[in-house]
Amino acid sequence: QVQLVESGGGLVQAGGSLRLSCAASGSTFGINAIGWYRQAPGKQRELVADISSGGSTKYADSVKGRFTISRDNAKNTVYLQMNSLKPEDTAVYYCNAQMTWGIIHWGQGTQVTVSS
Repeated sequence: QVQLVESGGGLVQAGGSLRLSCAASGSTFGINAIGWYRQAPGKQRELVADISSGGSTKYADSVKGRFTISRDNAKNTVYLQMNSLKPEDTAVYYCNAQMTWGIIHWGQGTQVTVSS
């Protein structure tokens, strides 16, 4: 089992920045990749960015150049640095851990609200 705890969400004005953290505990040795997803009201959950155990990263087109995903293996934590935030970035942000044996674990989510 892996437990994921997100933090760092909040209310920010357009153009501002936030850094989200996803702290993993438990069977972290089996994590293949960690991803950040978001879900806005009335919309489907979508991938924002993910990072593999080898450090490869992937971003949604809508956040490229503005968001950066990184990981601190010593702390079992993945970060999502979000700059130049827009109102359309408003959503609940979730992290997930994709295990080598196929299971996916989700955190509880953290709200990000960007005011115009």
